[in-house]
Amino acid sequence: MPPSLASLNATLAAARTEVAKVIIGQEAAVELALVALLTRHHALIEGVPGVAKTLLVRTLAHVLGVSSGRVQFTPDLMPADITGTNVFNLQTNQFMLIKGPVFTTFLLADEINRAPAKTQAALLQAMQERAVSIDRDTHALDENFTVFATQNPADSEGTYPLPEAQKDRFMVKIKMEPPGRDEELALARRMLGTETPETVLGSGAVRAVLGPGELAALRATLLGVTLRDELAAYVVDLVRATRSHESVLTGAGPRATQALLLGGRARAALAGRDYVTPDDVRGLAPAVLGHRLALRPEFEIEGLSIDEVVARVLEQVAVPR
Repeated sequence: MPPSLASLNATLAAARTEVAKVIIGQEAAVELALVALLTRHHALIEGVPGVAKTLLVRTLAHVLGVSSGRVQFTPDLMPADITGTNVFNLQTNQFMLIKGPVFTTFLLADEINRAPAKTQAALLQAMQERAVSIDRDTHALDENFTVFATQNPADSEGTYPLPEAQKDRFMVKIKMEPPGRDEELALARRMLGTETPETVLGSGAVRAVLGPGELAALRATLLGVTLRDELAAYVVDLVRATRSHESVLTGAGPRATQALLLGGRARAALAGRDYVTPDDVRGLAPAVLGHRLALRPEFEIEGLSIDEVVARVLEQVAVPR
């Protein structure tokens, strides 16, 4: 492995070690979050309350040496509550910009589906262009701006489904499952002592593995990870197969192709390799494709799940040798 990629692998290993000091278990969720960050994309996190969705984002921000912010989405939240607004200053006789919480590096959009489409749409420009328009002026956001949006799969009362355009801007959908028995027991023991996850995060025991501006340099190293032309063709065929599958009403678009290609590189780097394998792509497929597909009503009635459809598509498309 070239020196730059070896350094990348060491940094990622150190990051996961530091995150594990706070987050018990959830290795798959941590890996997907790092894949999204390394490829400069956004992540949708789904899980019941109490599985450390918020804590995961705070911990990643601390470990990667960047700032973070949080917005609690509610039905009465307005777009200006996210982006900010211009306020007239009587002392200077000028308008001044009061920046909203979007002016950060990692933004946690908590329970994003609690707000109506008008408020959700306030994030569209920020996620795509890393900029926001306020009163006809465009303001640049941090180059590493990343949205981690959460939603609770078990509670749909009073929620607004995310529009397709919004879901497509999330590279992956991270499903955070409740911990296993051993993990929950370890958490219970920590809660009875002085080393609760929140206490550990704030105690200085968790170190930052990157300094200011180093995250962008880390991403550039991924260019050294090889992805063969046959594998790129496989990714294209995989995404195109979702559009023609009999059970799918709306298939994945070109952003899914980009996500699988870039995410495959990041997953290979996390595994300590300088080349992408079909397993990297297949391992990412459920998280990348699942939230982008819409089933035909007759198949939904039969109880077919999105995960089953993705599994069938993976079986149907020939894997390159």
